[in-house]
Amino acid sequence: MNKFRIALSAAIMMSMPAMALAEEVPVSEMSYILNTFSFLIMGILVMWMAAGFGMLESGLVRSKNVATICLKNISLFGIAGILYYLVGYNLMYSGVDGGFVGSLGLWGADDAAALAGDYSAGYAAASDWFFQMVFCGAACSVVSGCVAERIKIWSFLAFCVVLTGVIYPIQGSWGWGGGWLSEMGFVDFAGSTIVHSVGGWAALTGAIILGARKGKYGKGGRVNPMPGSNIPMATLGTFILWMGWYGFNGGSVLALGDAASAIAMSNVIVNTNAAACGGMLAAMALVQILYKKVDVTMALNGALAGLVSITAGPDTPSLGAAVLIGAVGGVLVVLAVPFFDKLKIDDVVGALSVHLVGGIWGTLAVPFTNGEASFLTQFIGVAATGAFVVATTAALWLALKYTVGIRCSEEDEYRGLDIAEIGMEAYPDFQRVSTGGGGGVAPALSQAASAMAGASRPVKQH
Repeated sequence: MNKFRIALSAAIMMSMPAMALAEEVPVSEMSYILNTFSFLIMGILVMWMAAGFGMLESGLVRSKNVATICLKNISLFGIAGILYYLVGYNLMYSGVDGGFVGSLGLWGADDAAALAGDYSAGYAAASDWFFQMVFCGAACSVVSGCVAERIKIWSFLAFCVVLTGVIYPIQGSWGWGGGWLSEMGFVDFAGSTIVHSVGGWAALTGAIILGARKGKYGKGGRVNPMPGSNIPMATLGTFILWMGWYGFNGGSVLALGDAASAIAMSNVIVNTNAAACGGMLAAMALVQILYKKVDVTMALNGALAGLVSITAGPDTPSLGAAVLIGAVGGVLVVLAVPFFDKLKIDDVVGALSVHLVGGIWGTLAVPFTNGEASFLTQFIGVAATGAFVVATTAALWLALKYTVGIRCSEEDEYRGLDIAEIGMEAYPDFQRVSTGGGGGVAPALSQAASAMAGASRPVKQH
């Protein structure tokens, strides 16, 4: 008993400084701190999704293109970070006022009021910018996997400059920046349309204009499988994306400074998880019924489709409704993949089925659980966003095609873009040594290192 009293006294004494601190900090300042902390931590989770996209795509492309995919995913995130500062944020949020676009100009943080003791802004300006920027990067990541294995890397990155700096922010201003769609009552809580279907529409136009990979489609509607290089890596990427989605949707509550916000965030995160579970299991069940075997990649994309589907409205469904919304997304993925193949639209990783189809479904599903949303308004939002992104990205892809070119040569596609575009391989110990071209710095360094070591290692062949 004495030991219990001693332990209890010690716990009380240890907690006193923290209790005193809480009493000394005004409620408004504490809310400001918690809201800012939420933006930063949730933004970091969304940034972590860039790794998920990179690993998912690396696992689903062939080994001769993995290094290029890795480079594309990290470089596009760098582009988003710079362009959203230079022009994107202000286009999306500055002076939209019910219209169609914000203003031009560099973003700049202004926290002078908070430093002077006025916390009415609710959060630090830089935390908000960071949280919005990582969403911009996520939209661009959707495009990467769809057009993989045959696009020139610099042409792709040029496309990313315009997508992240202009196209994404303009359409984002309509719904999230106080633009005309927002005035109509359009609801897209965390971006089923504003982020995911935008990436999907951009990927669709790119895949059509770029054309399919050589050998993907044969005569009589034949679809030739081109298996990915690493299923465990694709699975890891899916887990990372699933985890990052808690920040994607949870952070979109946009507050953590009071009990109501904490409860709302908890419900959003739980519904997000439930939808992923529903999407994955529904996709697995339907694949088993249709093809008599369970496809791992369909299970992965089913989970992602569930996540995309719930993103437009994770705050209002019950847990059971969230499972059903995600399950429909999983079913749609299984049906959409062969549909796009029938149209001979070559989507390497299933991005169109997951992000475009799932994003449309999720946005249109919001009124089922949110009485304030209108089916007509949701449809207008989907249609207007799709029309704008298709028109602008098609023009951009075509401009790049007829100037610098967007597709690599047939020979480079056969050798793989790792050697042709960047001069290195992701798995050099397990790939054939290229004897024709490739160049680049990495092979020269490897040869120099072997000469200095005085011996060469055998290379495993496949």
